[in-house]
Amino acid sequence: MSDVTRVDYDGEGLSEEDVAPTPWQQAQRWVGEAVERSRVRDDVPEPHALSVATVDAHGVPNVRTVLMRFFDERGPGFLTNTDSTKGIELAANPAAAASLTWPSMYRAIRFRGRAELLDRDAVATYFASRPWGSRISAWTSRQSQPVTSRAELETAYETYAARWPDRGQPDDVPLPDFWGGYRVVCDEVEFWGGRRNRLHDRLVFTRAGMGSLDDPHAWTLGRRQP
Repeated sequence: MSDVTRVDYDGEGLSEEDVAPTPWQQAQRWVGEAVERSRVRDDVPEPHALSVATVDAHGVPNVRTVLMRFFDERGPGFLTNTDSTKGIELAANPAAAASLTWPSMYRAIRFRGRAELLDRDAVATYFASRPWGSRISAWTSRQSQPVTSRAELETAYETYAARWPDRGQPDDVPLPDFWGGYRVVCDEVEFWGGRRNRLHDRLVFTRAGMGSLDDPHAWTLGRRQP
């Protein structure tokens, strides 16, 4: 590339002295700061945007961006059509990686582990909280499948909208059998902080035993070269 734009990162990085005692506490801190920045500035437009990587039957990786809708001591979670490419791949091989990236803050969190299906009650509760139009779209889209045109999608949307009109109630639209979610149960959580001269900080929590993301006895902390 002849027109490379070079930016020297001036982030604060992350030191061993400043990192929280567990990956959950550190992730909560950074997610909270990203959300707060999104409220006061326009350079973090979607702080919960989560890139999720899976592998297909041939070992070829796939990555896409979803929204992190669940996050607690058990790991980050997202919703999707379980018949989608990601759902099919996770059913065959639950290995997964995910990342939250905030370029303007020179920060990223990387999660590695395996995906587990979310509890159906949690999925139903979240689905009922979605705007009516988003619930109709869940029925409309046969996610990842070919479609002949935009018009085909619009026609399907109108069909489902007529079947379940908006009456302002959470049960206006039923939960599809093919709509669910996953949680990444982590074996590794990395915190990346950009620094000048590409000498970035990479502090990594690696699983050392059973326990949640907030169990200090379940994790060891190490530093990796940038």
